[in-house]
Amino acid sequence: MARYELLYGKKCRSPIHWDETGERKFLGPQLVKKTSDAIKKIKARMLTSQSRQKSYADPKRRDIEFQVGEHVFLRISPMKSVKCFGKRGKLSPRFIAPFEILEKVGQVAYRLALPPALSAVHNVFHVSMLRKYVSNPTHVLSYDTLELAPDLSYEEQPVQILDRKDKVLRNKTIFLIKVLWKNNKVEEATWELESEMRTQYPELFRFLEKFGKGKAVVERQ
Repeated sequence: MARYELLYGKKCRSPIHWDETGERKFLGPQLVKKTSDAIKKIKARMLTSQSRQKSYADPKRRDIEFQVGEHVFLRISPMKSVKCFGKRGKLSPRFIAPFEILEKVGQVAYRLALPPALSAVHNVFHVSMLRKYVSNPTHVLSYDTLELAPDLSYEEQPVQILDRKDKVLRNKTIFLIKVLWKNNKVEEATWELESEMRTQYPELFRFLEKFGKGKAVVERQ
């Protein structure tokens, strides 16, 4: 039962439970003793519950300490329609990375060197939000610089024709080609209309080499 009902002998009158009112005398040593016993029982059961929850949490806890100058990952929890760390959505990464520790604040907090893009975020974080980063030369990835438009978009360019096929409909036949785009993997190649690709990218078909059953492989020079 609820603690209110245990102490006063009746349910709390709330919109959920609107109990009938009535007169009751709260006098005498028996009532004081009964109330004291109920309070002791409540405290004992709360202590038991806290001890049980503590025994569940303690095996997962460990003392973590970082040194100034180390690099750590920062854990974020993106919420729907909230874009605090530049990330939003359930498929966003749970860690952004890695940042240098500038200072230890108190016993369990650290000040990080955040980039200018995160200048609106307070740079002191609890140790539970940090994960140690172990430097490894293989983590440095080489990438090509993208030419971005003023609105931070870029135009995809076709690189290679991987395959061709004819899609037969009821009244006509559509000619399709499988195109590999720049800055994408082979698994991300898409099927496009051959007529539209010839109009937009005529240079892609200058070195067309046909072989087999209508298949073709083209390298853009």
